[in-house]
Amino acid sequence: VERLADDHANARRLAAGLAELDGITLQTPEPETNMIFFDVDGLEMTADQFVAKLEAAGVLMSSAGPYVRAVTHLDVSRDDIDRALAAIRAVVGGG
Repeated sequence: VERLADDHANARRLAAGLAELDGITLQTPEPETNMIFFDVDGLEMTADQFVAKLEAAGVLMSSAGPYVRAVTHLDVSRDDIDRALAAIRAVVGGG
């Protein structure tokens, strides 16, 4: 239970980083839990394609219908959030 505060802080950090990126629209701009949902409609790719590109970069997220779902938990550190955001920036930038 004590870890939940860290997970929620990491979710807010991830959401804040995602909010800065063109082509991504947050469904949970200020997450109250450890889950973030967003769409990638502005990137000219599906959620499944986006998730596959992230997985190739070593970042695991899942598609949930038209949305991408990211979940922070015990095994996700603040540094992991920063690495995930770097991978997402590369995908968004075409890298």
